Amino acid sequence: MHEGYGDRCEVLVIGGGASGMMAAIASADRGRHVVIIEKNEKLGKKLFITGKGRCNLTNACPESEIYDHIVTNSKFMYSAMKRFGNTDTVDFFEGLGLRLKTERGGRVFPVSDHSSDVIRTLENRIRALGAEVRLYNKALRLLISDGVCFGAVVSDKYGDEYTISAESVIVAVGGLSYPLTGSTGDGYRFARDAGLKIEDTLPGLVPFNVRGDVCGELQGLSLRNVKIAVTDGSKTLFKSKDTGEMLFTHFGVSGPMILTASSEIKPSDYKTGLMLHIDLKPALSPDELDARVQRDFKEASNKEYKNSLSKLLPAKMIPVIVALSGIEPYKKVNVITKDERLRLISLIKDFKLEIEGVRGFDEAIITKGGVSVKEIDPKTFEAKKVKGLYFIGEVLDVDAHTGGFNLQIAWSTGYAAGCYA
Repeated sequence: MHEGYGDRCEVLVIGGGASGMMAAIASADRGRHVVIIEKNEKLGKKLFITGKGRCNLTNACPESEIYDHIVTNSKFMYSAMKRFGNTDTVDFFEGLGLRLKTERGGRVFPVSDHSSDVIRTLENRIRALGAEVRLYNKALRLLISDGVCFGAVVSDKYGDEYTISAESVIVAVGGLSYPLTGSTGDGYRFARDAGLKIEDTLPGLVPFNVRGDVCGELQGLSLRNVKIAVTDGSKTLFKSKDTGEMLFTHFGVSGPMILTASSEIKPSDYKTGLMLHIDLKPALSPDELDARVQRDFKEASNKEYKNSLSKLLPAKMIPVIVALSGIEPYKKVNVITKDERLRLISLIKDFKLEIEGVRGFDEAIITKGGVSVKEIDPKTFEAKKVKGLYFIGEVLDVDAHTGGFNLQIAWSTGYAAGCYA
């Protein structure tokens, strides 16, 4: 028999990601005997790649603004955020010796810019509190009888199955995004087996596929200080309040603004045909931009049109804008008509791309959908139908914009469940 057969603990945490580690810490801090089951070779595998490896661990905006950034079921998060909000997250990590900094848009990072330091801080706390971590261990199914969850069947690193009984079981296995980190939808299976409803899942915070060749020509170009909108022909589905960054790729567009836009659009919207509108010069009104272009044209009056836009646009963008403007590339700037010039202004203020859809789960930062919040107590995160069974983090039907908000959901839900379990 392998060690661990038929063993017991007070709190079993399935999944050693952000929410799972926080739940384990909150429980162990209250003197509970905690075991974490993690199928990967290390804790925090997805955390390691968040924020391009820098780990944007929360957002420093006022607490009241956080709910504006939670796209799905923000009211469900009130109680957990009040108990452990963004300022608590900062205090928690700094109290454990991790130095933090706040960047543009309120995004909070470790000073070192290394996500590994965030993970190490959590691991050290887990160890200090005496919680047990079992790597290469995978939960196969929950043990539920008469509306009570009392443990799980687990396979160890040798593939042998064993039973671990627990007073409380916390499911923190993530969703479907980045499946290589182990997020393979196990939590939805556990929830279904427990009789809970699952809201349809789809990729969230995900790049757009774009029709045509334009993005391929602009591949690798990053734009800063632009504004975007997404329309469906009759109405605006998303409009950025502030300027931000985006990136052209071989398949379409990505970057923070695009990911945020994707989180606001419903799957059914894509069927109607969507248009992405990019304002390349949002700081200038059309009239101000026209005055600026006239100044540039005056300075370059003897140049050909295709060589006259270098002060206005990135080099890679110029051939595309020249082609789309319909102005003859070799035309001397001093004979460009007012109508032609206004066409150029219009194109710069409203550069349009046709959206075909979104990329898949392997490129999505989060999963939209998941365990229905109607099934879960928002104060404790215990399933209403099954005593002793908790669901936290990305497995729930709660998601937010990019900028540290999704990790804050993980910390808040993990802390609440860990306190009550």
